[in-house]
Amino acid sequence: MSDAIAYKILTADQMAVLTATGSFAGAPIDLADGYIHLSAAAQVTETVDKHFAGQTDLWVAAIDLSRLGDAVKWEPSRGGQLFPHIYAALPMAAVVAHAPMTRAADGTVMLPDRV
Repeated sequence: MSDAIAYKILTADQMAVLTATGSFAGAPIDLADGYIHLSAAAQVTETVDKHFAGQTDLWVAAIDLSRLGDAVKWEPSRGGQLFPHIYAALPMAAVVAHAPMTRAADGTVMLPDRV
């Protein structure tokens, strides 16, 4: 894949861990699967709707995949789509933007502006 930026949906507590410690080992599903789940920009809204329905206080972190090297693998998942997965902890140094999750008028998840 050619997407240079991917996105991680985090709870407020998970975002706090990432910013306080500089690293995030993964959510329970990530730890169980052995990699950190990310989404390409076009996949974020569907990911939130499917896996975070009804949850509040969520954050969206924009991840520069080039800063993760060989730890990133694009693999088939939902409906055969390729998703970026990180086979390592997520370092804060790879996060180029983050913001509380909000939605546009049409319901799509707003992506954070890069700094």
